[in-house]
Amino acid sequence: MLYAILCYAHEETVFAWSQEEEAAVMEKLYAVQEPLAKAGKLGPVGRLMPTTAATTVRKGKDEPLVIDGPFAETKEALLGFYVVDFETLDEAVAFSKQLSSVNPGSTSYEIRPFYVFRPGDAAS
Repeated sequence: MLYAILCYAHEETVFAWSQEEEAAVMEKLYAVQEPLAKAGKLGPVGRLMPTTAATTVRKGKDEPLVIDGPFAETKEALLGFYVVDFETLDEAVAFSKQLSSVNPGSTSYEIRPFYVFRPGDAAS
């Protein structure tokens, strides 16, 4: 089963890190990710730019409305994501706990099973 593991954080904390702080956190995160990468279970990993770089397309009365920013009513923002292939939810929870223990900028990791859809193919 593929799982999306979504990392939420306070942007003002994470994007204020010095290059040295950033490098130290990333080194710890890579150490947690490396065993999964070597086992072929780690898919794409992405870090999102700050919400100030976001654009939202929202349904309007007639046509979709394009606006700057996500305008979410939250103190946390989606910082990035992992795609991992685990047999069980327990494995995804254990991996998320490891990530959380080495990432001082994260506030939570949300785990969601998901399917990959490709036009013309059945869900996999």
